[in-house]
Amino acid sequence: MDNVIVTTPVIPIVAPPVGNGTTLTYLALGDSYTIGESVPADQSFPYQLASALNKQEYSVGKPTIIARTGWTTDELIREINNQNLKSKFDIVTLLIGVNNQYRHYNIDTYRTEFVQLLNTALSYANGNKKHVFVLSIPNWGVTPFAKGQDVMQITKEIAQYNAINKEESEKAGVSYTDITPISQQAIADPSLVAADGLHPSGKMYMLWTGLLSAEVLKSLK
Repeated sequence: MDNVIVTTPVIPIVAPPVGNGTTLTYLALGDSYTIGESVPADQSFPYQLASALNKQEYSVGKPTIIARTGWTTDELIREINNQNLKSKFDIVTLLIGVNNQYRHYNIDTYRTEFVQLLNTALSYANGNKKHVFVLSIPNWGVTPFAKGQDVMQITKEIAQYNAINKEESEKAGVSYTDITPISQQAIADPSLVAADGLHPSGKMYMLWTGLLSAEVLKSLK
């Protein structure tokens, strides 16, 4: 998918303390689905998650984001190494793999690199499994961008990738949020797709956030 979308730069932001309480820090790792390609930054799921948690009893700063449109697992690994962040985070999310599928990369390689990224996420969470949250890969096959392509094959391949990231997440004992069924609603609801005809709209990200925030709140409590 990287051949049609302009890349968006990494947005590292340091969260400031708020009031007299402790501000929770949040690191989001991924690709276009993490940066919120084609929607304003505040409509992306990391920003919506921070906002949702701030409406509860938690204070969460702006997310630190390592993500770019078109990234595969190996590209995310490479940029994480380049960034060389020394900080630990209270919340770490990981959503990656759609571009591996889109480019027809070896799916066994995806497993290996996903596990590496999962271990990296755990390291950034200071080894706390309760603070790492994996999201499934959405099904872009139901979007207007996929018109004329083999939707059933795309759906099948996305399911295979999600079987891997779910299995490895469960092995690692971290939270897994399946947002793929929500993404598939776009076939009947155009408002769930951004103007580019491919990426989620802010409305879809809001639905993702509803599921994800429940998992995060459960773990933080």
